[in-house]
Amino acid sequence: MLNSEKVGNELYQYLGKLFYAVAIADRTIHLKELEKLKEMVRKHWLDVDDIEDEYGEDAAFQIEVVFDWLLEYEKDGHNCFNEFKVFFKEHPSHFTPEIKDLIMATANAIARSFAGTNKSELVILAKLKLLLDQV
Repeated sequence: MLNSEKVGNELYQYLGKLFYAVAIADRTIHLKELEKLKEMVRKHWLDVDDIEDEYGEDAAFQIEVVFDWLLEYEKDGHNCFNEFKVFFKEHPSHFTPEIKDLIMATANAIARSFAGTNKSELVILAKLKLLLDQV
């Protein structure tokens, strides 16, 4: 696997962490949030690039795999957001304006999917916007 493919796979894994952090911001993940994530991956993220994971699947599915794992093991959303933040700062070249826009669109869609965006979700969305605007 080329280094760019490795980082590409990691990008999707860290996006799974980020979107989990958005969904768990209010301490509960609702089925509608999970459904919205899967919809966004299939409608938008699969078309971003041609990178495949080690099983020959589109690497964008790593978003869902990581999200599901974090959900199953009830991981802390703040830690997940901070891990994404570190990855973002270490690999700024992977975050084109188009990717940043898609990240915000996905995060907003997840936050809005169950009864609108609440205060906890607004806070994490604001932090994400500030982070993405840094580079």
